[in-house]
Amino acid sequence: MSVKVILAGGGTGGHIFPAIAIANAIKKQQPDAEILFVGAKGKMEMEKVPQAGYKIEGLDIAGFNRSSLIKNIGLPFKLLKSFFQVRTIINNFQPDAVIGVGGYSSFPVLRFAQSKGIATFIHESNSFAGKSNILLGKKATKVFVASDKMQKFFPAEKLMITGNPVRSAIAHATVSKEEGLKFFGLNTEKKTVLVVGGSLGAKSINEAIDAGIDQFQQNDLQLIWQTGKPYAAQGKASANGKANVWVNDFIKEMENAYAAADVVISRAGAMAIAEICLVAKPAVFVPFPFAAEDHQTVNAQHLVEKHAGLMVKDSEAKEKLVSSIIALARDEAKQNELKQNIAKLGVDNADTVIATEVLKLIKK
Repeated sequence: MSVKVILAGGGTGGHIFPAIAIANAIKKQQPDAEILFVGAKGKMEMEKVPQAGYKIEGLDIAGFNRSSLIKNIGLPFKLLKSFFQVRTIINNFQPDAVIGVGGYSSFPVLRFAQSKGIATFIHESNSFAGKSNILLGKKATKVFVASDKMQKFFPAEKLMITGNPVRSAIAHATVSKEEGLKFFGLNTEKKTVLVVGGSLGAKSINEAIDAGIDQFQQNDLQLIWQTGKPYAAQGKASANGKANVWVNDFIKEMENAYAAADVVISRAGAMAIAEICLVAKPAVFVPFPFAAEDHQTVNAQHLVEKHAGLMVKDSEAKEKLVSSIIALARDEAKQNELKQNIAKLGVDNADTVIATEVLKLIKK
């Protein structure tokens, strides 16, 4: 009798890639397991999940818009509609378990599953839990978390510290620095800066890099720059004719990018941090200030306190970011200190641990 598992959530790469890693780990342990993803229509999971070889159902749902209250008028109707869609999906698929990975599409799926007595699991990747996960945690079978001190958000007896699942292409990468640089068509002799603003890009980081783009050449540095879709055209125009800059909206082969990089600029989302810990790269983090409960600043602060990363505020990125990364690229001693400390925080088997626990509890 094969097990059936729904993975719910998405919205950003930080939710989607861990979910895919968990799905792959479940399939590895139980090849006949049936897996279905549920996400939000129009969001990136609708593209990334099928690319990973899994089926996905989309919900007509939107999150609360903090910047424009008028856009929330239709929210109650969308929420109601999504609950009917969820009911149909769950009644048809009959899952043994539902795993929520965050993102607003996970809430109605787990809520309905709990009302039906189906085993539900939450993976909370941040050091500050989101409101819907806190609500769902009360009735969840188990809550997987990345760090300690999470009992202020969830019942202590349900908690299990697993770390964050990292895509296996990154967790088990064997790419050499030279291969990574050749992949991007860059010089294998030069120091390289990797800039990633998350899967959707980061305006402040992009604008700072754009404004200071000539300083990289002046300091004999190369740049691998993932802009996200909104800034791609502008980024490509700015990099035009510069042999030391590779630019694109998205990097699918992140294992090559990490291998090529000497230093990294990144947002401070939990998954970006999990990856950078595993590949042990010295990094400057620019937390996204509008993340729920400002959790990215909390994430980055944890690293700064452990001398495992540097932080530049989003509001100060334009003035300080490029000079901070150039200073770090020149300071070997600082790089080594950050490398050693961030490497201690890397976890490479979170997906396997989560899959094992889910399968064990379903079969009880």
